[in-house]
Amino acid sequence: MTKTDPAALAERRSRVGPAIGLVVLIAGLATAFSVLPIGSWLASFQTWVRALGPAGWVVYALVYAACVTLFVPASILTLGAGALYGLGVGVGVVLAGATLGATTSFLLARTLLRERVEHMTRGNIRFRALDRAIAKEGAKIVFLVRLAPVFPFTYINYAFGLTGVATTPYVVASLVGMAPATFAYVYIGYAAAHAASGSAGARTVVQVVGAVAAIVVTIVVARIATRAIREAGVEEPVDA
Repeated sequence: MTKTDPAALAERRSRVGPAIGLVVLIAGLATAFSVLPIGSWLASFQTWVRALGPAGWVVYALVYAACVTLFVPASILTLGAGALYGLGVGVGVVLAGATLGATTSFLLARTLLRERVEHMTRGNIRFRALDRAIAKEGAKIVFLVRLAPVFPFTYINYAFGLTGVATTPYVVASLVGMAPATFAYVYIGYAAAHAASGSAGARTVVQVVGAVAAIVVTIVVARIATRAIREAGVEEPVDA
Protein backbone atom coordinates (compact mmCIF):
# COMPACT_ATOMS: atom_id res chain seq x y z
CA MET A 1 0.00 0.00 0.00
CA THR A 2 1.49 3.33 -1.07
CA LYS A 3 1.26 6.68 0.67
CA THR A 4 -0.89 7.99 -2.24
CA ASP A 5 -3.55 5.35 -1.68
CA PRO A 6 -6.87 7.08 -0.75
CA ALA A 7 -7.36 4.81 2.26
CA ALA A 8 -3.89 5.66 3.55
CA LEU A 9 -4.52 9.37 3.06
CA ALA A 10 -7.84 9.12 4.86
CA GLU A 11 -6.22 7.28 7.75
CA ARG A 12 -3.48 9.90 7.95
CA ARG A 13 -6.09 12.65 8.17
CA SER A 14 -7.92 10.74 10.91
CA ARG A 15 -4.68 10.72 12.90
CA VAL A 16 -3.76 14.33 12.27
CA GLY A 17 -7.17 15.78 13.11
CA PRO A 18 -7.40 14.64 16.76
CA ALA A 19 -3.72 15.43 17.27
CA ILE A 20 -4.25 19.01 16.09
CA GLY A 21 -7.30 19.29 18.32
CA LEU A 22 -5.34 18.07 21.32
CA VAL A 23 -2.49 20.50 20.58
CA VAL A 24 -4.97 23.38 20.33
CA LEU A 25 -6.58 22.34 23.62
CA ILE A 26 -3.24 22.12 25.43
CA ALA A 27 -2.09 25.42 23.93
CA GLY A 28 -5.32 27.09 25.03
CA LEU A 29 -4.96 25.76 28.56
CA ALA A 30 -1.31 26.82 28.69
CA THR A 31 -2.26 30.30 27.48
CA ALA A 32 -5.01 30.56 30.08
CA PHE A 33 -2.61 29.45 32.79
CA SER A 34 -0.06 32.09 31.75
CA VAL A 35 -2.57 34.92 31.24
CA LEU A 36 -4.91 34.27 34.14
CA PRO A 37 -3.49 34.43 37.68
CA ILE A 38 -4.22 30.75 38.28
CA GLY A 39 -0.95 30.28 40.17
CA SER A 40 -1.85 33.19 42.46
CA TRP A 41 -5.34 31.81 42.94
CA LEU A 42 -3.97 28.42 43.98
CA ALA A 43 -1.48 30.08 46.35
CA SER A 44 -4.31 32.12 47.90
CA PHE A 45 -6.36 28.94 48.19
CA GLN A 46 -3.55 27.29 50.14
CA THR A 47 -3.42 30.22 52.55
CA TRP A 48 -7.18 30.06 53.06
CA VAL A 49 -7.39 26.29 53.48
CA ARG A 50 -4.68 26.30 56.15
CA ALA A 51 -7.15 27.89 58.56
CA LEU A 52 -9.78 25.17 58.06
CA GLY A 53 -7.94 22.53 60.08
CA PRO A 54 -8.72 18.88 59.28
CA ALA A 55 -11.72 19.96 57.19
CA GLY A 56 -9.19 21.61 54.90
CA TRP A 57 -7.82 18.18 53.99
CA VAL A 58 -11.11 17.31 52.30
CA VAL A 59 -11.37 20.69 50.58
CA TYR A 60 -7.76 20.43 49.39
CA ALA A 61 -8.34 16.96 47.93
CA LEU A 62 -11.54 18.07 46.17
CA VAL A 63 -9.88 21.12 44.61
CA TYR A 64 -6.94 18.94 43.54
CA ALA A 65 -9.37 16.50 41.91
CA ALA A 66 -11.10 19.36 40.09
CA CYS A 67 -7.74 20.59 38.75
CA VAL A 68 -6.91 17.10 37.46
CA THR A 69 -10.29 16.75 35.78
CA LEU A 70 -10.18 20.21 34.18
CA PHE A 71 -6.58 19.94 32.88
CA VAL A 72 -5.35 22.62 35.32
CA PRO A 73 -1.69 22.03 36.35
CA ALA A 74 -1.72 20.92 39.99
CA SER A 75 2.02 20.83 40.67
CA ILE A 76 1.81 23.84 42.99
CA LEU A 77 -0.80 21.96 45.02
CA THR A 78 1.39 18.86 45.19
CA LEU A 79 4.37 20.80 46.53
CA GLY A 80 2.14 22.96 48.72
CA ALA A 81 0.58 19.96 50.44
CA GLY A 82 3.94 19.06 51.93
CA ALA A 83 4.51 22.62 53.10
CA LEU A 84 1.03 22.93 54.61
CA TYR A 85 0.40 19.52 56.12
CA GLY A 86 3.74 17.78 56.41
CA LEU A 87 4.76 14.54 54.76
CA GLY A 88 2.16 12.05 55.98
CA VAL A 89 -1.03 14.11 55.63
CA GLY A 90 0.34 15.84 52.53
CA VAL A 91 0.87 12.57 50.69
CA GLY A 92 -2.55 11.33 51.76
CA VAL A 93 -4.34 14.49 50.60
CA VAL A 94 -2.59 14.59 47.22
CA LEU A 95 -3.10 10.87 46.56
CA ALA A 96 -6.78 11.20 47.45
CA GLY A 97 -7.23 14.19 45.17
CA ALA A 98 -5.23 12.72 42.28
CA THR A 99 -7.05 9.39 42.51
CA LEU A 100 -10.44 11.07 42.70
CA GLY A 101 -9.62 13.28 39.72
CA ALA A 102 -8.26 10.36 37.69
CA THR A 103 -11.35 8.30 38.49
CA THR A 104 -13.71 11.15 37.59
CA SER A 105 -11.99 11.63 34.22
CA PHE A 106 -12.08 7.86 33.64
CA LEU A 107 -15.82 7.66 34.34
CA LEU A 108 -16.61 10.75 32.25
CA ALA A 109 -14.82 9.15 29.32
CA ARG A 110 -17.04 6.08 29.71
CA THR A 111 -20.27 8.08 29.88
CA LEU A 112 -20.85 11.75 29.05
CA LEU A 113 -17.61 12.45 27.16
CA ARG A 114 -17.12 9.09 25.46
CA GLU A 115 -17.66 10.35 21.92
CA ARG A 116 -15.33 13.31 22.40
CA VAL A 117 -12.57 11.19 23.97
CA GLU A 118 -12.92 8.58 21.23
CA HIS A 119 -12.35 11.32 18.68
CA MET A 120 -9.36 12.59 20.64
CA THR A 121 -7.67 9.17 20.69
CA ARG A 122 -8.70 7.97 17.23
CA GLY A 123 -5.67 7.09 15.14
CA ASN A 124 -3.22 7.44 18.05
CA ILE A 125 -0.87 4.50 17.53
CA ARG A 126 0.50 4.52 21.08
CA PHE A 127 -2.99 4.52 22.56
CA ARG A 128 -4.03 1.61 20.36
CA ALA A 129 -0.99 -0.32 21.55
CA LEU A 130 -1.84 0.62 25.14
CA ASP A 131 -5.40 -0.65 24.69
CA ARG A 132 -4.13 -3.95 23.32
CA ALA A 133 -1.64 -4.32 26.15
CA ILE A 134 -4.37 -3.68 28.73
CA ALA A 135 -6.52 -6.32 27.05
CA LYS A 136 -3.73 -8.81 27.74
CA GLU A 137 -2.41 -7.67 31.13
CA GLY A 138 -5.12 -5.44 32.58
CA ALA A 139 -4.35 -3.27 35.59
CA LYS A 140 -0.64 -4.14 35.44
CA ILE A 141 -0.28 -1.79 32.47
CA VAL A 142 -2.23 0.95 34.27
CA PHE A 143 0.16 0.58 37.20
CA LEU A 144 3.24 0.80 34.95
CA VAL A 145 1.89 3.86 33.13
CA ARG A 146 1.34 5.58 36.47
CA LEU A 147 4.94 4.87 37.46
CA ALA A 148 6.38 6.14 34.18
CA PRO A 149 5.46 9.42 32.41
CA VAL A 150 4.77 7.68 29.09
CA PHE A 151 1.57 9.68 28.53
CA PRO A 152 0.46 13.09 29.85
CA PHE A 153 -1.33 12.47 33.16
CA THR A 154 -4.59 14.33 32.52
CA TYR A 155 -4.86 13.00 28.96
CA ILE A 156 -4.35 9.36 29.88
CA ASN A 157 -6.96 9.54 32.66
CA TYR A 158 -9.62 10.11 30.01
CA ALA A 159 -8.05 7.71 27.51
CA PHE A 160 -8.06 4.89 30.08
CA GLY A 161 -11.85 5.18 30.11
CA LEU A 162 -11.97 3.75 26.60
CA THR A 163 -9.93 0.67 27.46
CA GLY A 164 -11.22 -2.62 28.79
CA VAL A 165 -9.86 -2.22 32.32
CA ALA A 166 -12.53 -2.44 35.04
CA THR A 167 -13.10 0.51 37.36
CA THR A 168 -11.91 -1.02 40.64
CA PRO A 169 -8.60 -2.40 39.27
CA TYR A 170 -8.05 0.94 37.53
CA VAL A 171 -8.53 2.88 40.77
CA VAL A 172 -6.29 0.56 42.82
CA ALA A 173 -3.54 0.44 40.18
CA SER A 174 -3.65 4.23 39.80
CA LEU A 175 -3.47 4.84 43.54
CA VAL A 176 -0.51 2.51 44.07
CA GLY A 177 1.28 3.57 40.90
CA MET A 178 1.06 7.28 41.70
CA ALA A 179 2.38 6.85 45.25
CA PRO A 180 6.16 7.00 44.60
CA ALA A 181 6.13 10.25 42.60
CA THR A 182 3.58 11.78 44.96
CA PHE A 183 5.78 11.01 47.95
CA ALA A 184 8.82 12.52 46.22
CA TYR A 185 7.17 15.81 45.26
CA VAL A 186 5.32 16.26 48.54
CA TYR A 187 8.63 15.64 50.31
CA ILE A 188 10.20 18.44 48.26
CA GLY A 189 7.52 20.86 49.43
CA TYR A 190 7.91 19.65 53.00
CA ALA A 191 11.71 20.03 52.95
CA ALA A 192 11.55 23.43 51.27
CA ALA A 193 9.12 24.73 53.88
CA HIS A 194 11.38 23.62 56.73
CA ALA A 195 14.44 25.09 55.05
CA ALA A 196 12.65 28.41 54.58
CA SER A 197 11.52 28.46 58.20
CA GLY A 198 15.13 28.45 59.40
CA SER A 199 14.95 25.17 61.30
CA ALA A 200 18.08 23.46 62.61
CA GLY A 201 20.80 23.24 59.96
CA ALA A 202 21.53 19.54 60.34
CA ARG A 203 17.87 18.65 60.12
CA THR A 204 17.44 20.80 57.02
CA VAL A 205 20.38 19.10 55.33
CA VAL A 206 18.90 15.68 56.08
CA GLN A 207 15.54 16.74 54.67
CA VAL A 208 17.05 18.18 51.49
CA VAL A 209 19.17 15.07 50.97
CA GLY A 210 16.08 12.96 51.54
CA ALA A 211 14.15 14.95 48.95
CA VAL A 212 16.94 14.51 46.39
CA ALA A 213 17.09 10.79 47.15
CA ALA A 214 13.32 10.50 46.72
CA ILE A 215 13.52 12.16 43.31
CA VAL A 216 16.40 9.90 42.23
CA VAL A 217 14.51 6.78 43.31
CA THR A 218 11.40 8.01 41.48
CA ILE A 219 13.40 8.52 38.27
CA VAL A 220 14.95 5.06 38.54
CA VAL A 221 11.54 3.46 39.13
CA ALA A 222 10.08 5.41 36.20
CA ARG A 223 12.84 4.15 33.89
CA ILE A 224 12.24 0.57 34.96
CA ALA A 225 8.51 1.01 34.38
CA THR A 226 9.11 2.61 30.98
CA ARG A 227 11.24 -0.36 29.94
CA ALA A 228 8.50 -2.75 31.08
CA ILE A 229 5.92 -0.76 29.11
CA ARG A 230 8.06 -0.98 25.97
CA GLU A 231 8.41 -4.73 26.48
CA ALA A 232 4.60 -4.92 26.66
CA GLY A 233 4.50 -3.27 23.22
CA VAL A 234 2.88 0.01 24.26
CA GLU A 235 5.50 2.17 22.55
CA GLU A 236 6.02 -0.05 19.53
CA PRO A 237 4.38 1.09 16.27
CA VAL A 238 1.51 -1.09 15.14
CA ASP A 239 0.05 -1.63 11.69
CA ALA A 240 -3.26 -0.09 10.75
